[in-house]
Amino acid sequence: MLVVCAVAIPARRDGRDLLTAKGEDVVSLVRDKTGSAVETAREKTGEAMGSAREKMAEVARTDEP
Repeated sequence: MLVVCAVAIPARRDGRDLLTAKGEDVVSLVRDKTGSAVETAREKTGEAMGSAREKMAEVARTDEP
């Protein structure tokens, strides 16, 4: 990480690009896929939480005298 910073910071200050066009495409693709994975995980987590809440409410209703 230190090496990357030692190279990237001066290059950025000089106005040079850090990645080639292909590198930029790869970063963009990874960013898109990561966003999709995060979105899917949030949906699944939300569904699981909703199911857990419903189950707890059901159990609470059956425990009442």
